[in-house]
Amino acid sequence: MNEQLFRGELVRLTAFDAEKDAETESRWTHNAEFARLTFAEPAKPLSPVTIKKKYDDEKEKERNRYRFAIRALADDRLIGFIALQWIEWNNGACFLSFGIADAVDRSKGYAREAVRLVLRYAFGELNLFRLSAVTGSYNDRAIEFLQRAGFQIEVRRREALHRDGRRWDAVGLGMLKDEWSKR
Repeated sequence: MNEQLFRGELVRLTAFDAEKDAETESRWTHNAEFARLTFAEPAKPLSPVTIKKKYDDEKEKERNRYRFAIRALADDRLIGFIALQWIEWNNGACFLSFGIADAVDRSKGYAREAVRLVLRYAFGELNLFRLSAVTGSYNDRAIEFLQRAGFQIEVRRREALHRDGRRWDAVGLGMLKDEWSKR
């Protein structure tokens, strides 16, 4: 294999840079649509100073989490994040989360490539056995995207999420290492 581990044709995955990225990530926290589609918690706008503090706090959690900045190769712009989190090393399992922040950057292949790179890292380098992802049933695009990437719906927690004044199912998807290797 002659591919760079964290670089594709459209994006590269990097560490977050507190000085360079805090302003951009702060702007993401003010984007209600992005928060709604990406996080189960209520939207909470954060200042750049709070984001910098969050970066420092996250360094202590790195043993069970890998969080990458997604940068567009064309202009090295920060466009999203992708993370392997809640890693259970003894079980070889973790959760995948990701998001492309601005709507203008979606549907351009950035997330597809970032997920491909991180799956290769998770299964090929970290030797994990399974990855899981969870989203709300209101996020049809994410469910379809994950299924196209090879994830299968495994769990549906009925009416587990409250959004937009109503209840939605939490949909859990998973992928096993042998499923990934056959793709």
